[in-house]
Amino acid sequence: MKIMFKKSGPLAATPGDTTFRIRLTELSAGHAGRPVLHRLTCEIPALTTTALVGPNGSGKSTLLGVLAGVIQPTSGELRHVGGRPPAFVPQRGAVGDALPLTVRQAVEMGRWGERGPWRRLTRRDRATVDAAMDRMGVAGLAGRQLGELSGGQRQRALIAQGLAQESDLLLLDEPATGLDPEAREHMATLLTELVGDGVTVVHATHDLDAARAADACLLLREGRLVGHGDPGRLLTSSALAQVRQPV
Repeated sequence: MKIMFKKSGPLAATPGDTTFRIRLTELSAGHAGRPVLHRLTCEIPALTTTALVGPNGSGKSTLLGVLAGVIQPTSGELRHVGGRPPAFVPQRGAVGDALPLTVRQAVEMGRWGERGPWRRLTRRDRATVDAAMDRMGVAGLAGRQLGELSGGQRQRALIAQGLAQESDLLLLDEPATGLDPEAREHMATLLTELVGDGVTVVHATHDLDAARAADACLLLREGRLVGHGDPGRLLTSSALAQVRQPV
């Protein structure tokens, strides 16, 4: 197993550039001794949106966890090229309803990587939190408890927490879950804007329209990579039918 981080400034690239942000080489990973991902080899291009597509159990969430550093590979190599740790937004169900957090407190947690949980936020930190909440349309919910929110509101609050980290790599697990059509459209616009701002976005999704709108796609089946590249080429009816079939 080998994990490599190349610390650098902003990548000299433009949206659509083929410079990679992440490279996987023969990477395998799993949970508690149970293999999930099997010898993945691919590159995730910098300054693009990359969609992870596959049925439940295909390894999308596990791959995001590996990219985020919360799951360690069991073999192979993971190489990051970038200046900051990834920002990871798990599925909203991964955050307990019983947590006594307001929306603002939850978004402020995105600054802990910079300040630590016990140090007071600076004026710049507070401005960053405000900007993230404004961007996700949750500023008016700042004083509400997370557990009181609708699914869509909570998802937007968690994504605001990710934005507050100011990373150049944003990892999202099913970001459109619980969102109505208008909010999903806003999400798609946001991802495009983030790439323009210098962020590489990787998101797992069951929404084929969202996947086809991405710049690149990784197609997974039972923990194996069965295709990667242009979504228009990969996400055909025949390819998707094959992915859903049991081995």
